[in-house]
Amino acid sequence: MKISKKLIPYKALADMIADSFGKKCEVIIHDLSTPQSSVVYVVNGHITGREVGQSFDHLVKQVLLSKNFKDDYNANYTFKTEKGKKIKSSTSLIRDENEQVIGAFCINFEIEELLKMKKFLNEFFQEGEPVDNVENGIQIEPFDNVIQVIDNIIDKTIGDTDLNDLKKKDSIRMLTFMYNKGIFLAKGSVDKVAEKLGISRVTVYSYLDEIKKNIKEQ
Repeated sequence: MKISKKLIPYKALADMIADSFGKKCEVIIHDLSTPQSSVVYVVNGHITGREVGQSFDHLVKQVLLSKNFKDDYNANYTFKTEKGKKIKSSTSLIRDENEQVIGAFCINFEIEELLKMKKFLNEFFQEGEPVDNVENGIQIEPFDNVIQVIDNIIDKTIGDTDLNDLKKKDSIRMLTFMYNKGIFLAKGSVDKVAEKLGISRVTVYSYLDEIKKNIKEQ
């Protein structure tokens, strides 16, 4: 996947950080103009298994909707990979010359071995508080700049879809993607998606109930 010209300068920064901190440090560049395949550059992808062409995982749930998100970044939140490795992560938004959010820059550091030295590295291992709304499905009111990012993700996800010939399966496919990425944790997102798809909010809630049921049955 070709990286956009505006994000190319961040490749050298990603390489430098990865070289500085070694093979336990993964750096990822996301292009948010293509949310469903946002990963455009990865260094040390063996840490989480991330590959170019994949989508973001934690951007909405643990960054944009975190109370620790400020000045366009959230630092030192943690998560576990599918293999159980504990990762310390920091993510910053990337803006263009018009102050529009175009991407995200993520640093993931595997800390399993460092945990053994935690008593010597307390400052390094300060962790942000967990995002309770993510676990409980509670919607929160995002900040204005976060609203812009989430609106942009909704727009890019719907893309050039022909709404005049929109089938239920197509709507569910897009809603499933947005649900899994945490879009509906932001207040007002259901109304926005309903308006953009030209369907009622009742229909959106109905589709979301179906999506949740399918996920539980898997």
